[in-house]
Formats: sequence, structure tokens, C-alpha cells
Amino acid sequence: MRPVFACSALAVALALAACSQSPTPTADPGASAVSAQAESESSRLNAWFETQYEAWLQFSPLQLTVLGRKDLYDQLDDVSPEAQARRLAWLKTSVETMESTFDYDALDAESRLSWALWKHQYESARDGDAFTDNGYAFDQMNGMHSMLPTFLINFHKVETEQDFLAYVARLEAAPRLFDQLLARGQASAAAGIRPPRFAFEGVIDQSRKVIAGAPFDGGAPSALWADLEAKANALVEAGTIDAARGDALKAQARTALVEQLKPAYERIITWSEAEMPAALVNPAGVGTTHPNGADYYAFQLRENTTTGMSAEQIHQLGLDEVARLRGEMEALKDRVGFEGDLTAFFAFLNTDPQFRFPNTDEGRQAYIDQASQAIANIKQQLPAYFGLLPKADLEVKRVEAFREQDGAAQHYFPGTPDGSRPGVYYAHLSDMDAMPKTELEVIAYHEGLPGHHMQIAIAQELQGVPMFRTQYFSTAYAEGWALYSEWLAKEMPGTYQDPYSEYGRLMSEMWRAIRLVVDTGLHAKGWTESQAIDYFRRNASIPEAAMQSEVRRYLIMPGQATAYKIGMIRIQQLRTKAEAELGDAFDIRGFHDAVLGGGAMPLDLLEQRVDAWIEARRAG
Repeated sequence: MRPVFACSALAVALALAACSQSPTPTADPGASAVSAQAESESSRLNAWFETQYEAWLQFSPLQLTVLGRKDLYDQLDDVSPEAQARRLAWLKTSVETMESTFDYDALDAESRLSWALWKHQYESARDGDAFTDNGYAFDQMNGMHSMLPTFLINFHKVETEQDFLAYVARLEAAPRLFDQLLARGQASAAAGIRPPRFAFEGVIDQSRKVIAGAPFDGGAPSALWADLEAKANALVEAGTIDAARGDALKAQARTALVEQLKPAYERIITWSEAEMPAALVNPAGVGTTHPNGADYYAFQLRENTTTGMSAEQIHQLGLDEVARLRGEMEALKDRVGFEGDLTAFFAFLNTDPQFRFPNTDEGRQAYIDQASQAIANIKQQLPAYFGLLPKADLEVKRVEAFREQDGAAQHYFPGTPDGSRPGVYYAHLSDMDAMPKTELEVIAYHEGLPGHHMQIAIAQELQGVPMFRTQYFSTAYAEGWALYSEWLAKEMPGTYQDPYSEYGRLMSEMWRAIRLVVDTGLHAKGWTESQAIDYFRRNASIPEAAMQSEVRRYLIMPGQATAYKIGMIRIQQLRTKAEAELGDAFDIRGFHDAVLGGGAMPLDLLEQRVDAWIEARRAG
């Protein structure tokens, strides 16, 4: 970790007020006393946060595993209404204890930020509790039916016989978890809340794929069975167990898969098939399809954007950004010498073979290779733009077959805080026609470097802040940073050298501007899926499968898609403000470290943080 300023790690953590003063023998003793009091109260609060976060983690065996720990390694989370109520009550008590035990006015700036984030976490859970039934227990993008196999394969490490037995125990616990989620889905349906038909279709398809193949039937090994066999065999090869014990462990795992996991998946499939006839085929958003949909959507906008912007304000911002970006695309179209209007240019980019990889295994590997090369180039440029650099490495992988979807959005899975497991940029490569070459670079920068991997890895590796800060998540901050990173990469050598890659960057930003219009159109204005796709088609050249996948994503995750552009614009505005106020004293590395050096946070708190950095930079 390389700090930008001479004040070492304090500058990175933005406890900058002290750093901006020159320590001299004639320092005000009164000020020193105040500083000592702040340090003492802050240290006391930080120690309390560590014990509180440790208690909080015990609610989630899955999160412990994500962090690389093996506590509760044989368990899965409890997602029952009773457990949800216990978690909320615990958070409420924790915040009340914090407010009655510690003196906020005696804290330093960094500890006040921790206080605000801990309280915000509770207030979000409290406000969202009324909308539990509005969320979908299972859908084509989310849900434990697809995430549990992914989690077990990628996060549950097997280094001992006990680790393998813990894996089997989690398979045996899956029916309880799935049945709790089914009960939640049934409660939502009883309230007249169901996901669209396509969501049920996706759940059925994904669930069937998980339990297809050996040992569920006579086919090739299923993904879970292949993973279990590989992990058992690795124990034998390492000499940890003998071959006979390896066979016994595999037999135990086979029984859990066939007798426990398969029937649980079959219950999900049966329920989904029964609910499908009542689900909408060309759905509108939650504002018109949920009984309390308008209030639910307003809550989701607040949560995802961390602003007070209304649906109407967000919709208009989207319209304005779409118009601006169309103008930039027109200019690029003219620069490459294309004759025809923008619609014809979109059609050219969607149909000309030069912009696609072959729909073969060779084409898929070429995509992974080129994305890895783009990330490798960025890695070389990072020290010129950041003082804070991640320890954790980054890999590019294809999404596992059982959850892969044509045209679905790429995504990032974080590594471990100690860097022992790398972060992974996952690409859906089942349909290479939905993965144009024009967008390869920009997606790599968004999901990898300097985007999600940079931000999340640095957050996880932060020193000097309570651990909960290293794991805190804010959609507007995280996705705003990733979209800002697409734009930032343009400043770095060796990027977007092909004008069509620059077009891909513009289209990626257009994509996020369209989201502002479409998400609010669906959920606040009553647009249907087909209307939303039509708007997409008029303003973007992304493949038809990707358009449909995107709109369906917005329909089951209301408000989430608005966070990207709003977060990006706020970070750009903060940079512009810092450049204007600091002039020649502006330091791009310092600015980025100020943004990333405290972990994720709501946008209003980020603005306060950057303002503090500006003042410290001006004073120092």
C-alpha cells in the first residue's frame, strides 16, 4: 500500500486534518488534548465495532466462507422470517448501544464516518423490512438455486477431510434453505406478488441443469459432482486421506446429492411450474404490478442511488444523457467514414462478422485471452493513477454452464481479503453473437481493472478502519466507480486504440443512460417489457439477446440499474470540483485514493470525504 501523501496511511484513510498541520514544539496544548481525546474515543469505538461485526458475521455462515474463514463451515444461512426479525432486532440494539455508549462529538472524522455507515446499515434494513414480500425468492438472475452451486464450487475450499464433510453437510442443509425460500415465494404469491413468467422459466431451466448428469442420471458428471470428485481426489493425491477413505467420502456426497439435494430442486421446479400460469408474459414494472409497488420502488431508488432523486428526475436525466451520447456516436460514425444514419450504423455493427468472435470454443478462449490482455495493460498503468493498489490478483473465467445465459451481463466475484483467492471477472460466453468485440475492452475495465476488482479488493485490504467497512457495499458507489473506470481508462496509454472500441465505450455509457429511462419507465410509468426493448433498440446497437436480458434484469431488480450512471456522474462531479478548487495542486492519485481509501459508502458521505481531502490538500 503506497500512500500518496507524506502523512503515510492517515492520508489514505482521510484523517487528514492532523496531517495538514506542521507539528512544532509550540503546538497548542489544548488542541493536543482534544486530539488525544478523539484518538481515545475513536480507538474505543473501533474496538467495539470489531466485536459487533464478529457477532454480526455469525448470522451468515456463507459470508464467513466468502471471507476465507472456516467458522460454521458445515452450515448455511437461516433465511426464515424469524431469523430476519432476529437480525433486525440485533442491529437495532447495536445502534442504540453505540449511541448511548460513545460520544459522537469526541470522535475523529474517520470514526464519525464509521458511525454513520453502521447506523445507515441498520436504517436500510429497518426501512426495507416492510417490503420483504416484494422481493423475489427465485428468479433468472438471483436466488440460491443458482448461487449455492456456484458458492460451493468456487468458495468452499477443501483442504482437509473435515472440509469435505462440511461440504456434504451443506448439501444436506440445502433442502431447509430452499424450503424457507419457497415459503417466502408462497407468501409473496399470496399477496399477489410474482415475478414475470420468464423468471420462472429461468429458474426451472437452471434448476434442471444443476441436477442433470451424474449422479442424478446417467449423463456426464454434473458440475457439483465433478467438483466433489475433484476435491476428494485432491485429498487422496495430497496424502491427506487414503484411496479407500476418498471413495467413502464420495459415496457420502453422492447420497447427499441424490437423496437430499435433488428432491429439494424438484420442489422448486414443481412450485415454479404451478405459479407460471398466473405470471405476466409481457410484464410492466412493480409500480403497477405490486399492491404497494409505488412505495417499494421509491424505497429501491433511495437504496440504490443513495440520493433523494425522484423517478421523474432520474427519467429526465436519462433522456438528457441519451441525447448527449447520441451526438457523440454521430461524431464517431462520421469519423470512421460510415455513410448512413445512426440506425444504419447500429445495424452494421450488429451484423458485420468482423465485430464478432466465432461461436466456438476457440472463439470463447479468444475472448478470455483478449480480455486478459486488456486487463494486463491496465495493470501496468495503475501506479500513475493510484497510490493504493490491490494485492489480490484477478482472473477472467467463463460462467459455469448451469447458470450461463445468452446475453446476460458479465459480473465480478471478489477474492479473499488476504489475497489468497483472486477476484474473478465472469463472462457469459454461451452465445458469442451477444459478446461483440467492440465491448470487450470496456467490460474488462468495468468488471476488472480499474473497476470492480480495484475498488473491492482495495476495500477488503484496507488497514486502520473497522473490518465491517472493508465489506460494506453501496450500489451507487460500487457501480458508479466501475462506470467511471470505463471513462478513466480512456486517459490511460494503450486503451481504446481502435475507434470501434471507443464506440464500445460510448455504447456502454449509453447503455447505462438508457437504464435510467427504462428502469423508471417500467417501474414508475407502467412501460411493458416490449416497450422497454423498443426504446433500447432505437438507441443502442447491443445484440437483441442482450437487450432482452437487460430489460428482464431491470424487471426483477427494480432501481438497481439506476445506480450506475448516477454514481458515475457524482464521482465525475467531485473530480471536476477538486480540479477546479485545487488547480495545479490537484493530484489524480490522491483523488482516487480519497475515493477508494475508505471503502464503499453512500454518495453523500463520499462527497463529504472528498471535500475533506480537498481542504487538507489546500492546507498542506
